[in-house]
Amino acid sequence: MAATRDPRPCSIADALALVGEKYSLLVLREVCLGNGRFDQLVRNIGAPRDILATRLRRLVGAGILTKRGYSERPQRFEYRPTQAGLELEPVLLALMAWGDRHLREDDDRPMVVEHSCGHELTPVVACAACGGTVVHEDLTSHPQTPGWTLKGPTAA
Repeated sequence: MAATRDPRPCSIADALALVGEKYSLLVLREVCLGNGRFDQLVRNIGAPRDILATRLRRLVGAGILTKRGYSERPQRFEYRPTQAGLELEPVLLALMAWGDRHLREDDDRPMVVEHSCGHELTPVVACAACGGTVVHEDLTSHPQTPGWTLKGPTAA
């Protein structure tokens, strides 16, 4: 019988453990749209209040959102993205664009995002060094964790 081994070390898995749950991503969407009050989040996301409160605590604890009081009586808070939260916005935009392309008809998109240049935003991933658009065929991955290759773990 083969020995069990931990799964491949991966920053994608680490990020998904934090923000990969549906309501966490929808909280980020709403907060990036400027809707950071709890009642707005409940209404716009449709999450049960207890689950939403749990997700908000986790996102604040991870430094993705900040919590700021806006009323003392009754005590009320609003949530805003930190720099780390704002850095997730392009991920949300890429997911939205993928959903628009593969899950909807062109005229059935629920949201269009306009860039400051006045044109509709079409997010792309580009190389910071050369500016080239990233396509699968141009990528070469290099595992950095000892004991791992592209195919999986090396023999023990």
